[in-house]
This record gives sequence, structure tokens and C-alpha cells, in this order.
Amino acid sequence: MTEKDKKHRVLIAKPGLDGHDRGAKIVARALRDAGMEVIYLGLHQTPAQIVQAAIDEDVDVVGLSVLSGAHMTIFPKVTKMLRERGASDIKVIGGGILPSEDVEALEREGITRLFTPGTPTSEIVDFVRSL
Repeated sequence: MTEKDKKHRVLIAKPGLDGHDRGAKIVARALRDAGMEVIYLGLHQTPAQIVQAAIDEDVDVVGLSVLSGAHMTIFPKVTKMLRERGASDIKVIGGGILPSEDVEALEREGITRLFTPGTPTSEIVDFVRSL
């Protein structure tokens, strides 16, 4: 199988106490419908659980969704733990209600790309395909 033929494997997770997962499910479905393999971890995941699942499932991308305001703590913790576990090749993308100044700070922390409400799912699909 060539790199071109390889199916993207994406893990979608809702870290923290946030209980709203509609957006995460919509993104997961869009990625799946685009032919990607999607693992949806569901609500209330810890960064450690997300990182372990990403490594166990051998994913290419981790997608995090946070609406609780904890993104400045949780997102960098996931990227740090991936680096510590030797899995820095796994890209981390995120979404949620994110102030623009936080988007810039998170990208400096190693988040590959952030998507805010209203982003067309086709844009997310195209971005993941480009990785």
C-alpha cells in the first residue's frame, strides 16, 4: 500500500468535564463519510486516556473538542504527553469556542490547527487529508 492509498486514522475526543458533544460527532461523521477511519472516544476523557488511545490505535491525527474554556490547559497537556511518549508524529487538531488570542497561543504550543464554530466540515476533511 502506498502513502497515497493509506487511510487516515483519526481519534476524536471530548476531554474534561464538557458534556456537549454534538460538534465532535458531526466532525467524526464527516471524516468517516470522507473515507477515514475514525475512533470516537466520547465524553469526559483525560489527556492520559486520549494519548494512550491515540498510541494504541496508531492514529495519524487526534481531534479534540472543548467548549468548557479548559482548552489552554488540556490541549497543551495532550501535545506534551504525546511528545513524552515518543508520539510527536501524531498531529493534534482542535475545535471549540476559542478566542483568537488563544488560537495563536495554542498553535505555538504545538496544536496543528484549530477550528472554531461555523467551520464547514469540508474544510476540516480537506485539512486532515493534507496532513
